[in-house]
Amino acid sequence: MALLQIAEPGMSTAPHEHRLAVGIDLGTTHSLVASVRSGSASCLPDASGRVILPSVVRYGEQGVKNLGEEALACADTDPFNTVFSVKRLMGRGHADVQGLKLPYRLTDTAGMVNIDTDFGVKSPVEVSADILRALRKRAEASLGGELVGAVITVPAYFDDAQRQATKDAAQLAGLNVLRLINEPTAAAVAYGLDQKAQGQFVVFDLGGGTFDVSILRLQAGVFEVLATGGDSALGGDDFDRAMADHFLATHGLTELNPQQRSRLVMACRRVKEQISSEHTAFLSVNFKSGETIAETVTAEQFANIVEPLVKRTLTATRKTLRDAGLSIGEIDGVVMVGGSTRMPVIRKAVKEFFGQEPLVNLNPDEVVALGAAIQADMLAGNRNDDELLLLDVIPLSLGIETMGGLTERIINRNSTIPVARAQEFTTFKDGQTAMAIHVVQGERELVSENRSLAKFELRGIPPMVAGAARIRVTFQVDADGLLSVNAVETGSNVSANITVKPSYGLSDDQIADMLKSSFEHAEADMHARQLREQQVEAMRLVESVEAALEKDAQLLDDTELKSIRSSVGALRELAGSDQLRAIEQGIESLSHLTEDFAARRMDAGIRKALAGKTLDAVSQQLTNQ
Repeated sequence: MALLQIAEPGMSTAPHEHRLAVGIDLGTTHSLVASVRSGSASCLPDASGRVILPSVVRYGEQGVKNLGEEALACADTDPFNTVFSVKRLMGRGHADVQGLKLPYRLTDTAGMVNIDTDFGVKSPVEVSADILRALRKRAEASLGGELVGAVITVPAYFDDAQRQATKDAAQLAGLNVLRLINEPTAAAVAYGLDQKAQGQFVVFDLGGGTFDVSILRLQAGVFEVLATGGDSALGGDDFDRAMADHFLATHGLTELNPQQRSRLVMACRRVKEQISSEHTAFLSVNFKSGETIAETVTAEQFANIVEPLVKRTLTATRKTLRDAGLSIGEIDGVVMVGGSTRMPVIRKAVKEFFGQEPLVNLNPDEVVALGAAIQADMLAGNRNDDELLLLDVIPLSLGIETMGGLTERIINRNSTIPVARAQEFTTFKDGQTAMAIHVVQGERELVSENRSLAKFELRGIPPMVAGAARIRVTFQVDADGLLSVNAVETGSNVSANITVKPSYGLSDDQIADMLKSSFEHAEADMHARQLREQQVEAMRLVESVEAALEKDAQLLDDTELKSIRSSVGALRELAGSDQLRAIEQGIESLSHLTEDFAARRMDAGIRKALAGKTLDAVSQQLTNQ
C-alpha cells in the first residue's frame, strides 16, 4: 500500500528536504531571529516567550555573565563590563568613535577598537558573536534541528569593513551566512509580500543606533533600491542621551560618574517609551551622592529637546530623494521600520514631510527580521515559486588611482549589486613590467581626497613600449556588498587579485563629508583633474622626446637641437606648476616643434629596415607576416 506524505503548507513534500534557515536582525539596541514555518514568517521566542533580545552582554572573570534582559538590568550597576550599542563599533577604528558617549572602556588597538572588561579585552566582533550565538541556540531549540544558514541584516550605509566584521561575528557564532542584506531591503521584502504593493516607496528605518532611508521601486516581485542614505551614528540611543544631557544641564550636574550617567540614560529611555503611548511621563533619578532629578516631562518638551535629531533624519531623507531623482509627490508610500519610529514626534515629522500618513501596520521591531527570514527560506532552497529579486546598491563609488594621483571610477555609487565592471589601463613608461593597483572609495577626483581601501601589484608584464600593454582591471561587488579586484595583462594573461578587507570602516561623518565635498568641490575637482592630466601628458612628452634625442639627435642640426632642448626644459618646468593653460600651450608647442623630427626618425627607421634587402625579399617578408 502506498504511503501518503503530509507536509505543512509552503513546505516541500520531498522527505527531509525542508532546510532550517533563519533571518537575523542584529540591532544596536535589540536583536531578533525569525524563520518561515507553515508558510509564513514569524519571530522565534526564548524560553520565557520573549521575541526581542536586548543587544547587551555583561562579562565577568569567567566570560559571559549575563545576556539580554538580565545584562541590561546591570547596565547602571556594572557599566564597565556591560556592553551595549556594540553595533556602532563594528569595523570602526578608535578615532571613528571618539564622539560616542559609552560608559565602558575602549582600547586603542590596530584596526578595530576593542572593549576592556574584567574578562579581558573583547572585540566588537566577539561581543556580536555572543549575541548571535544566543540567537542561533534559540532558533535551533525552537525549530528542533541544526540551521543550514542565516540571512543577516545590516544598515544600508555599512561599508566593506563593517559588513566583513558582521560576517566574521556570524562565523564565530557558528552560523553559515547565506547573505547579508540591507535592513530597508529586508523590511521591503516583508512589506511587499504582505501588501502586494507596487510603486515607489520610502523605507524610513530608525533603530536604536542607526538611521537608514532607502527609496525602493516595488514591482512584480522585484525590489529595486533606487538610492540609499541615512546616518549610521543616529538612533533611539541618541534621543535618550539628548534628554539626559538636557536634564544634566538644567540641574547643573556636570560631574556624574559612568554609573550615575548610565542610570540617568536608562531612566530617560523609559520616559521616551512612555511618552510614545502617553502624553506625559515622570522622570525620577536618585543618585547615591545626593543629587536628584525629579520632574514631569511632557510630549511637547520632549519634542523640543530632540528637534535637532528629528531634523537630521529629514535632511538625510531629502538628500536620498535627490539621489533617486524623485520628488516627494512621486512617493507612493512611506514604510516605518525600527522601534524608534514609534515616537509620535517622528511619525508627525514624517507625515508633514511627505504629506501623507506613514504606513505603520506592521510591527516596526519585527519587520526587518521577518523579511530576512523570507529571504533565508528562499536561499536555503525551500521555495521555488514567486522568488523575489533583490537589487541593493553600493553607497560610495569605487575606483583606482591613475597617474598624477587621479581617481578613475570603475563602479559609481548607487550602482545595483551584485555588480562586476571592468576597464582597461596601460603602462606609462617603456619596458614597464609591473603596475601598482591602488583601490580607492569616494566621490572626489583626487585620490588624496578619497579613502584608500587596498593596494596590490601586478607583476610579470612583458616589457613593451609605453601604452602598448593592456591591463584589464575588474571590480566585483557581491550580493553582500563585499569587493574583490582582479588585474590581468590581456596579452600574457599574467594576473593578480585581492579581496578588499579594510581594517576598519568609515564613520558616518566621513561618508557624509565625502558626499558633501564631492558636490561642493565639483568645479575645483574638475580643474584639478585637468591640471593633473596635463601635467602627466607633459612629462610623458618630455620623457619621450628626451629618449628620442638620446637615440637620434644626429638627425637634427645644431639650431633645431638647441630649440627642441630649450622647449623640453621649459615644458619640464611648467609640468611642476599649476598653470594649466601654460602647460597646454607648452605641450602644443613641443609637439609642433618635433613633428619634422618624428618624420625623420620614421624615414631613418624604414631605411635601416630595408637596407641590403631586395624588393622580392621585402615582398616575401610582408607576405609571411
